[in-house]
Amino acid sequence: MNLVILGLSITSSWGNGHATTYRALVRELDAQGHQVLFLERDRPWYAAARDLPHPPWGKTILYDGLPELQERFAPAVAAADLVIMGSYVPEGVAVGEWLLKTAQGVRAFYDIDTPVTLAKLRRQDYEYIAPHLIGQFDLYLSFTGGPVLDELERIYGARRARPLYCSFDPSVYYPEQHDLSIDLGYLGTYSDDRQPGLERLLIQPARTWPAGSFAVAGPQYPASINWPENLLRIEHLPPAEHRSFYCRQRFTLNITRAEMVRTGYAPSVRLFEAAACGVPVISDYWAGLETFFCPGKELLVANSTEESLSYLLEMPEAERQRLGERARDRVLREHTAAHRVQELETYLAEAR
Repeated sequence: MNLVILGLSITSSWGNGHATTYRALVRELDAQGHQVLFLERDRPWYAAARDLPHPPWGKTILYDGLPELQERFAPAVAAADLVIMGSYVPEGVAVGEWLLKTAQGVRAFYDIDTPVTLAKLRRQDYEYIAPHLIGQFDLYLSFTGGPVLDELERIYGARRARPLYCSFDPSVYYPEQHDLSIDLGYLGTYSDDRQPGLERLLIQPARTWPAGSFAVAGPQYPASINWPENLLRIEHLPPAEHRSFYCRQRFTLNITRAEMVRTGYAPSVRLFEAAACGVPVISDYWAGLETFFCPGKELLVANSTEESLSYLLEMPEAERQRLGERARDRVLREHTAAHRVQELETYLAEAR
Protein backbone atom coordinates (compact mmCIF):
# COMPACT_ATOMS: atom_id res chain seq x y z
CA MET A 1 0.00 0.00 0.00
CA ASN A 2 0.92 3.62 -0.46
CA LEU A 3 -0.34 5.49 2.63
CA VAL A 4 -0.46 9.09 3.77
CA ILE A 5 -1.14 9.72 7.46
CA LEU A 6 -1.95 13.17 8.83
CA GLY A 7 -1.53 12.84 12.58
CA LEU A 8 -1.14 14.98 15.67
CA SER A 9 2.48 13.95 16.24
CA ILE A 10 4.92 11.14 15.65
CA THR A 11 8.07 13.09 16.54
CA SER A 12 7.13 14.07 20.10
CA SER A 13 5.38 12.08 22.83
CA TRP A 14 5.27 15.10 25.14
CA GLY A 15 1.79 15.41 26.64
CA ASN A 16 0.10 13.04 24.18
CA GLY A 17 -0.49 9.33 23.64
CA HIS A 18 -0.67 9.61 19.87
CA ALA A 19 3.05 9.47 19.10
CA THR A 20 3.77 6.01 20.46
CA THR A 21 0.69 4.63 18.69
CA TYR A 22 1.72 6.11 15.36
CA ARG A 23 5.31 4.93 15.82
CA ALA A 24 4.29 1.33 16.38
CA LEU A 25 1.86 1.39 13.46
CA VAL A 26 4.20 3.11 10.98
CA ARG A 27 7.13 0.90 11.98
CA GLU A 28 5.08 -2.23 11.29
CA LEU A 29 3.64 -0.88 8.04
CA ASP A 30 7.17 -0.09 6.88
CA ALA A 31 8.40 -3.55 7.94
CA GLN A 32 5.69 -5.16 5.81
CA GLY A 33 6.73 -3.21 2.72
CA HIS A 34 4.09 -0.48 2.70
CA GLN A 35 5.12 3.07 1.78
CA VAL A 36 4.13 5.60 4.45
CA LEU A 37 4.27 9.39 4.38
CA PHE A 38 3.50 10.91 7.78
CA LEU A 39 2.56 14.61 7.78
CA GLU A 40 2.77 16.47 11.09
CA ARG A 41 1.92 20.09 11.82
CA ASP A 42 4.98 21.82 13.29
CA ARG A 43 3.96 23.04 16.75
CA PRO A 44 6.29 24.88 19.19
CA TRP A 45 5.44 22.74 22.22
CA TYR A 46 6.36 19.58 20.32
CA ALA A 47 9.40 21.18 18.70
CA ALA A 48 10.75 21.85 22.19
CA ALA A 49 10.38 18.18 23.21
CA ARG A 50 11.00 15.97 20.19
CA ASP A 51 12.17 12.58 21.43
CA LEU A 52 12.14 11.13 17.89
CA PRO A 53 12.77 14.04 15.49
CA HIS A 54 13.56 11.77 12.53
CA PRO A 55 11.54 8.53 12.66
CA PRO A 56 13.50 5.82 10.81
CA TRP A 57 10.41 4.24 9.21
CA GLY A 58 8.58 5.61 6.24
CA LYS A 59 8.97 9.33 5.65
CA THR A 60 7.97 12.09 8.08
CA ILE A 61 7.59 15.70 6.98
CA LEU A 62 6.61 18.69 9.13
CA TYR A 63 4.44 21.42 7.63
CA ASP A 64 3.70 24.93 8.90
CA GLY A 65 -0.01 25.28 8.18
CA LEU A 66 -2.95 24.49 5.96
CA PRO A 67 -1.73 26.51 2.91
CA GLU A 68 1.59 24.64 2.83
CA LEU A 69 -0.19 21.31 3.31
CA GLN A 70 -2.45 21.98 0.35
CA GLU A 71 0.28 23.35 -1.93
CA ARG A 72 2.99 20.77 -1.26
CA PHE A 73 1.17 17.53 -0.58
CA ALA A 74 -1.92 17.44 -2.79
CA PRO A 75 -0.21 15.10 -5.31
CA ALA A 76 0.82 12.63 -2.58
CA VAL A 77 -2.65 12.66 -1.05
CA ALA A 78 -4.30 12.17 -4.43
CA ALA A 79 -2.04 9.25 -5.34
CA ALA A 80 -2.30 7.33 -2.05
CA ASP A 81 -4.18 4.05 -1.76
CA LEU A 82 -5.21 5.08 1.74
CA VAL A 83 -5.20 8.48 3.42
CA ILE A 84 -5.73 8.62 7.18
CA MET A 85 -6.45 11.77 9.17
CA GLY A 86 -6.15 11.42 12.93
CA SER A 87 -8.01 13.11 15.74
CA TYR A 88 -6.68 16.37 17.19
CA VAL A 89 -4.98 17.36 13.93
CA PRO A 90 -4.81 21.18 14.02
CA GLU A 91 -7.51 22.81 11.87
CA GLY A 92 -8.91 19.32 11.51
CA VAL A 93 -12.24 20.33 9.94
CA ALA A 94 -10.54 22.34 7.19
CA VAL A 95 -7.90 19.63 6.70
CA GLY A 96 -10.65 17.00 6.50
CA GLU A 97 -12.64 18.93 3.92
CA TRP A 98 -9.54 19.32 1.76
CA LEU A 99 -8.55 15.67 2.18
CA LEU A 100 -11.99 14.39 1.19
CA LYS A 101 -11.91 16.46 -2.00
CA THR A 102 -8.32 15.61 -2.88
CA ALA A 103 -7.80 11.94 -2.04
CA GLN A 104 -8.65 9.46 -4.79
CA GLY A 105 -8.09 6.32 -2.72
CA VAL A 106 -9.77 5.17 0.49
CA ARG A 107 -10.22 7.95 3.05
CA ALA A 108 -10.20 7.21 6.75
CA PHE A 109 -10.55 9.12 10.00
CA TYR A 110 -8.54 7.58 12.84
CA ASP A 111 -10.09 8.60 16.14
CA ILE A 112 -7.58 8.05 18.94
CA ASP A 113 -9.94 9.96 21.28
CA THR A 114 -13.39 8.59 20.39
CA PRO A 115 -15.18 9.20 23.73
CA VAL A 116 -13.77 12.74 23.88
CA THR A 117 -14.78 13.28 20.24
CA LEU A 118 -18.37 12.22 20.91
CA ALA A 119 -18.58 14.45 23.99
CA LYS A 120 -17.34 17.36 21.87
CA LEU A 121 -19.85 16.64 19.11
CA ARG A 122 -22.70 16.64 21.63
CA ARG A 123 -21.53 20.08 22.81
CA GLN A 124 -21.22 21.25 19.19
CA ASP A 125 -17.48 21.65 19.73
CA TYR A 126 -15.98 20.91 16.34
CA GLU A 127 -12.31 21.36 17.17
CA TYR A 128 -10.98 18.67 14.80
CA ILE A 129 -14.01 16.88 13.29
CA ALA A 130 -17.55 17.97 12.43
CA PRO A 131 -20.71 15.90 11.87
CA HIS A 132 -20.94 16.75 8.16
CA LEU A 133 -17.52 15.14 7.56
CA ILE A 134 -18.06 11.85 9.38
CA GLY A 135 -20.30 10.23 6.78
CA GLN A 136 -17.97 11.20 3.94
CA PHE A 137 -15.01 9.14 5.18
CA ASP A 138 -14.92 5.60 3.81
CA LEU A 139 -13.68 4.31 7.19
CA TYR A 140 -14.05 5.57 10.73
CA LEU A 141 -11.27 3.83 12.66
CA SER A 142 -11.83 4.04 16.39
CA PHE A 143 -9.60 3.51 19.42
CA THR A 144 -12.86 2.60 21.17
CA GLY A 145 -14.97 -0.43 20.35
CA GLY A 146 -18.23 -1.81 21.70
CA PRO A 147 -21.57 0.04 21.39
CA VAL A 148 -19.94 3.31 20.36
CA LEU A 149 -19.31 1.91 16.88
CA ASP A 150 -23.06 1.51 16.34
CA GLU A 151 -23.61 5.05 17.63
CA LEU A 152 -21.14 6.43 15.11
CA GLU A 153 -22.98 4.74 12.25
CA ARG A 154 -26.54 5.21 13.47
CA ILE A 155 -26.39 8.79 14.75
CA TYR A 156 -23.48 10.36 12.88
CA GLY A 157 -23.71 8.46 9.60
CA ALA A 158 -20.29 6.82 9.61
CA ARG A 159 -20.10 4.43 6.65
CA ARG A 160 -17.92 1.83 8.34
CA ALA A 161 -17.02 2.33 12.00
CA ARG A 162 -14.36 -0.23 12.87
CA PRO A 163 -12.16 -0.71 15.93
CA LEU A 164 -8.45 -0.07 15.51
CA TYR A 165 -7.26 -0.20 19.09
CA CYS A 166 -3.91 1.00 20.31
CA SER A 167 -1.02 -1.45 20.09
CA PHE A 168 2.60 -1.93 21.08
CA ASP A 169 5.87 -2.82 19.41
CA PRO A 170 7.27 -6.12 20.80
CA SER A 171 10.80 -5.08 19.85
CA VAL A 172 10.50 -2.08 22.18
CA TYR A 173 8.37 -3.41 25.07
CA TYR A 174 9.53 -6.65 26.69
CA PRO A 175 10.68 -7.89 30.13
CA GLU A 176 14.09 -6.64 31.23
CA GLN A 177 16.07 -7.46 34.35
CA HIS A 178 16.08 -4.59 36.86
CA ASP A 179 15.98 -4.22 40.60
CA LEU A 180 12.33 -3.84 41.62
CA SER A 181 12.83 -0.46 43.26
CA ILE A 182 9.24 0.78 42.81
CA ASP A 183 6.29 -0.96 44.46
CA LEU A 184 3.69 0.89 42.39
CA GLY A 185 4.27 3.31 39.53
CA TYR A 186 2.20 5.32 37.10
CA LEU A 187 3.00 6.81 33.71
CA GLY A 188 0.65 9.41 32.26
CA THR A 189 0.10 13.08 31.52
CA TYR A 190 -1.92 14.99 34.12
CA SER A 191 -5.64 15.35 33.56
CA ASP A 192 -8.32 16.61 35.95
CA ASP A 193 -10.53 13.58 35.47
CA ARG A 194 -7.76 11.03 36.07
CA GLN A 195 -6.36 12.72 39.16
CA PRO A 196 -9.00 11.43 41.63
CA GLY A 197 -8.19 7.86 40.60
CA LEU A 198 -4.47 8.52 40.96
CA GLU A 199 -5.06 9.99 44.42
CA ARG A 200 -7.19 7.05 45.48
CA LEU A 201 -5.13 4.18 44.05
CA LEU A 202 -1.54 5.43 44.34
CA ILE A 203 -1.01 8.66 46.27
CA GLN A 204 -3.13 7.69 49.27
CA PRO A 205 -1.57 4.21 49.42
CA ALA A 206 1.84 5.91 49.43
CA ARG A 207 0.79 8.04 52.40
CA THR A 208 -0.69 5.02 54.18
CA TRP A 209 2.41 2.86 53.61
CA PRO A 210 5.49 5.05 54.26
CA ALA A 211 7.85 2.08 53.82
CA GLY A 212 6.64 1.55 50.26
CA SER A 213 8.21 3.08 47.17
CA PHE A 214 6.05 4.85 44.56
CA ALA A 215 6.58 6.81 41.33
CA VAL A 216 4.59 9.06 39.00
CA ALA A 217 6.01 10.03 35.60
CA GLY A 218 4.41 12.52 33.20
CA PRO A 219 4.12 16.24 32.45
CA GLN A 220 1.68 19.04 33.32
CA TYR A 221 0.98 18.17 36.96
CA PRO A 222 0.11 21.29 39.01
CA ALA A 223 2.71 22.58 41.43
CA SER A 224 0.00 22.57 44.12
CA ILE A 225 0.00 18.77 44.44
CA ASN A 226 1.49 17.63 47.74
CA TRP A 227 3.46 14.54 46.77
CA PRO A 228 4.35 12.05 49.55
CA GLU A 229 8.04 11.81 50.48
CA ASN A 230 8.19 8.15 49.39
CA LEU A 231 7.05 9.03 45.85
CA LEU A 232 9.51 9.63 43.02
CA ARG A 233 8.25 12.36 40.68
CA ILE A 234 9.50 12.36 37.04
CA GLU A 235 8.41 15.33 34.92
CA HIS A 236 8.75 13.72 31.48
CA LEU A 237 9.84 10.24 30.52
CA PRO A 238 10.65 9.76 26.81
CA PRO A 239 9.45 6.49 25.25
CA ALA A 240 13.01 5.17 25.07
CA GLU A 241 12.92 4.99 28.88
CA HIS A 242 9.41 3.55 29.30
CA ARG A 243 10.51 -0.09 29.28
CA SER A 244 13.10 0.32 32.03
CA PHE A 245 10.60 2.35 34.08
CA TYR A 246 7.98 -0.40 33.85
CA CYS A 247 10.49 -3.16 34.55
CA ARG A 248 11.56 -1.50 37.82
CA GLN A 249 8.00 -1.76 39.18
CA ARG A 250 6.43 -4.58 41.15
CA PHE A 251 3.04 -3.31 39.96
CA THR A 252 2.03 -0.54 37.59
CA LEU A 253 -1.18 1.48 37.69
CA ASN A 254 -3.62 2.19 34.86
CA ILE A 255 -6.07 5.09 35.30
CA THR A 256 -8.70 5.79 32.66
CA ARG A 257 -10.10 9.19 31.68
CA ALA A 258 -13.70 9.83 32.68
CA GLU A 259 -15.08 9.90 29.13
CA MET A 260 -13.36 6.57 28.39
CA VAL A 261 -14.86 5.06 31.54
CA ARG A 262 -18.35 6.23 30.55
CA THR A 263 -18.01 4.89 27.03
CA GLY A 264 -16.09 1.71 27.84
CA TYR A 265 -14.11 -0.50 25.47
CA ALA A 266 -11.26 2.03 25.37
CA PRO A 267 -7.95 0.48 26.47
CA SER A 268 -4.98 2.77 27.00
CA VAL A 269 -1.78 2.21 25.05
CA ARG A 270 0.06 2.25 28.39
CA LEU A 271 -2.00 -0.75 29.44
CA PHE A 272 -0.66 -2.86 26.55
CA GLU A 273 2.89 -1.54 26.83
CA ALA A 274 3.14 -2.32 30.55
CA ALA A 275 1.64 -5.78 30.05
CA ALA A 276 4.14 -6.44 27.27
CA CYS A 277 6.92 -5.79 29.78
CA GLY A 278 5.48 -8.49 32.02
CA VAL A 279 4.56 -6.02 34.76
CA PRO A 280 1.36 -6.81 36.71
CA VAL A 281 -1.22 -4.08 36.12
CA ILE A 282 -3.63 -2.65 38.69
CA SER A 283 -6.43 -0.84 36.87
CA ASP A 284 -9.65 0.99 37.53
CA TYR A 285 -12.71 -0.68 36.02
CA TRP A 286 -14.56 0.24 32.82
CA ALA A 287 -17.10 -1.60 30.69
CA GLY A 288 -15.46 -3.95 28.23
CA LEU A 289 -12.28 -4.45 30.24
CA GLU A 290 -12.93 -8.21 30.11
CA THR A 291 -12.64 -8.02 26.31
CA PHE A 292 -8.94 -7.29 26.65
CA PHE A 293 -7.86 -8.97 29.92
CA CYS A 294 -9.26 -11.51 32.33
CA PRO A 295 -9.58 -9.69 35.69
CA GLY A 296 -7.92 -11.57 38.51
CA LYS A 297 -5.91 -13.72 36.12
CA GLU A 298 -4.25 -11.28 33.70
CA LEU A 299 -4.94 -7.96 35.43
CA LEU A 300 -6.04 -6.67 38.84
CA VAL A 301 -8.98 -4.31 39.34
CA ALA A 302 -8.98 -1.83 42.23
CA ASN A 303 -11.65 0.68 43.19
CA SER A 304 -10.32 1.82 46.56
CA THR A 305 -7.14 2.64 48.45
CA GLU A 306 -7.62 -0.51 50.50
CA GLU A 307 -7.86 -2.76 47.43
CA SER A 308 -4.77 -1.20 45.87
CA LEU A 309 -2.78 -1.63 49.08
CA SER A 310 -3.93 -5.21 49.55
CA TYR A 311 -2.35 -6.21 46.24
CA LEU A 312 0.91 -4.50 47.17
CA LEU A 313 1.11 -6.00 50.64
CA GLU A 314 -0.54 -9.40 50.37
CA MET A 315 0.02 -10.96 46.93
CA PRO A 316 2.61 -13.78 46.98
CA GLU A 317 5.60 -13.15 44.74
CA ALA A 318 5.01 -16.25 42.62
CA GLU A 319 1.43 -15.20 41.86
CA ARG A 320 2.58 -11.66 41.08
CA GLN A 321 5.00 -13.00 38.49
CA ARG A 322 2.43 -15.36 36.96
CA LEU A 323 -0.03 -12.46 36.62
CA GLY A 324 2.51 -10.46 34.62
CA GLU A 325 3.40 -13.45 32.45
CA ARG A 326 -0.24 -14.16 31.60
CA ALA A 327 -0.85 -10.50 30.68
CA ARG A 328 2.21 -10.50 28.42
CA ASP A 329 1.03 -13.68 26.69
CA ARG A 330 -2.38 -12.10 26.08
CA VAL A 331 -1.10 -8.91 24.46
CA LEU A 332 1.40 -10.82 22.32
CA ARG A 333 -1.48 -12.91 20.98
CA GLU A 334 -3.85 -10.02 20.26
CA HIS A 335 -2.47 -6.49 20.52
CA THR A 336 0.83 -6.03 18.69
CA ALA A 337 1.23 -3.49 15.90
CA ALA A 338 1.30 -6.42 13.45
CA HIS A 339 -2.25 -7.31 14.51
CA ARG A 340 -3.36 -3.73 13.84
CA VAL A 341 -1.78 -3.66 10.38
CA GLN A 342 -3.56 -6.90 9.53
CA GLU A 343 -6.86 -5.39 10.68
CA LEU A 344 -6.18 -2.21 8.72
CA GLU A 345 -5.54 -4.22 5.55
CA THR A 346 -8.84 -6.05 6.10
CA TYR A 347 -10.74 -2.79 6.53
CA LEU A 348 -9.12 -1.30 3.44
CA ALA A 349 -10.17 -4.29 1.34
CA GLU A 350 -13.70 -3.97 2.69
CA ALA A 351 -13.87 -0.26 1.88
CA ARG A 352 -12.59 -0.82 -1.65
